[in-house]
Amino acid sequence: MSADKVKEKAYAWAEALCKYAGADEAFLRDFWERLTNDPEIYEEFVYYLEHQDFLCKVKIEGYGLVDLMIFQIDHFRAVMDQDVADMRFNKDKMLLMAFNSLLQMRKDPEPFVRMMQGQTGTDRQ
Repeated sequence: MSADKVKEKAYAWAEALCKYAGADEAFLRDFWERLTNDPEIYEEFVYYLEHQDFLCKVKIEGYGLVDLMIFQIDHFRAVMDQDVADMRFNKDKMLLMAFNSLLQMRKDPEPFVRMMQGQTGTDRQ
């Protein structure tokens, strides 16, 4: 498949993920711009689209996409002390937010590393 066709397919999938996650058009435009400007994370995105599996090639400060997905659930449970059914049962949203976090982490890893090292995923006493 040509690079243009892959990009077209990837955009359609990003658009669908945003729709399923309840993200608006502005989020999609911003996400797509950041995604396509980072070749390594874009490669992860396309790999997941094509294989429904994780490439796990991109690591930032030792953390990758799967780490971010797991952290999201634990973080919402620990910090917000609320039901995380929205993320647990909306796999598209969880995946989209993990890719978004990976893109944000690429720009500024410190807050993510600090949060992931500081949060246990359990209720605080």
